[in-house]
Amino acid sequence: MSHANRGLEEGNPEQVGFSRDRLARLTESLRQEVETGQLPGANMLIARHGKIAYFESVGYRDKASKSPMTKDAIFRIYSMSKPITSVAAMTLAEQGRLLLESPVAAYIPQFAEAKVGVLRPPMMAALPPTMDLVPCGRPMTVQDLLRHTSGLTYGFFDTPIGKLYRDANFFGADFTNAEFVGKLATLPLAFQPGAGWNYSHSTDVLGRVVEVVSGKSLYEWEQEQILGPLGMSETTFYVADKAKHARVAEPAPPDHLVGGAPPYDPRQALKAQMGGQGMQSTTIDYARFLQMMLNGGALEGKRVLSPETVAYMTSDHLGHDIPPGPTWYIPGPGYGFGLGFAVRRTQGEAVHAGSAGNFHWSGAAGTMFWCDPKRDFFALLMVQASMQLFRLESKIRNMVYAALVEPEK
Repeated sequence: MSHANRGLEEGNPEQVGFSRDRLARLTESLRQEVETGQLPGANMLIARHGKIAYFESVGYRDKASKSPMTKDAIFRIYSMSKPITSVAAMTLAEQGRLLLESPVAAYIPQFAEAKVGVLRPPMMAALPPTMDLVPCGRPMTVQDLLRHTSGLTYGFFDTPIGKLYRDANFFGADFTNAEFVGKLATLPLAFQPGAGWNYSHSTDVLGRVVEVVSGKSLYEWEQEQILGPLGMSETTFYVADKAKHARVAEPAPPDHLVGGAPPYDPRQALKAQMGGQGMQSTTIDYARFLQMMLNGGALEGKRVLSPETVAYMTSDHLGHDIPPGPTWYIPGPGYGFGLGFAVRRTQGEAVHAGSAGNFHWSGAAGTMFWCDPKRDFFALLMVQASMQLFRLESKIRNMVYAALVEPEK
């Protein structure tokens, strides 16, 4: 079967080179996380060669009501919305409607006057620094949005410009994407476009670019180009069907906040369709998206992107000439960043197992995935436990690779 026609089928561990006994360790570890109160519940799925080798549910979907975790639970995926929005932008690039070198201001004119905030030390130590606003050395481009080199930042970073973002209350109000970017464009950039990497609202702005170029809402374009063709019917910006509301997975105390704030309610319809943070999905839905990427842009004969575009997106776009910006969020040594995905540069250097060419990302509520093209598999963890994300990352990766006993394709 060609990869373009390959779907996501039921399989078993031995069929695709995993050890059943070693995967059982993973299940037991997740159960211990639940028993010790670290996680309310979790779904974990691993697929190789288009076959599901492992799909387990542990713990609670809603611990307060003692509702058990189910495989069809709906999770807030926060920043795992970013890869979907990035793919949406690249479908427009493939159609010749969007150029990555284009200035963002060509689509959002408010960014034409963007300035960079440069902090100046105070004359006296007891005084706060002052901020000069200087012109951009070059325009912010669409590629900058895709790879987080735009100069934008997030309000949860403890910097003077981050405080301006916090004061703008982007997470506490319901803006349309057009209203959001209009307000964002009035704030200073944290650094010159292209001069560094900084995790940011870049993908939210990219979502608005998709709307301007496509002439449709972000969700309409994603539904037409990605979600519909891939059969991702439960990946949305809010859960419209009341019959599905009980399936929403909930965090549990003490880990019940996301970035210090209560998680958003997926049952509430909002004007916003934030491409960097606003979606929810199920384990199987998101697994179909990952299988499409691992297949080189197609699933069950439905092509979303070409293999060359997927390879381009999952290559490092930073190199060693772009330093970190004010905050360094790339997950440690051995990693760079592509277009919507972190990319592993080397098999060594990182603190956990993996292959060069791996691409991955995660969400603030605790969800995470990685794809390993060299060994033709992906792993997906769906949880709602924000504070456990970085603690779990190395542990889960090491345990999955320990279970992969036939590593070659």
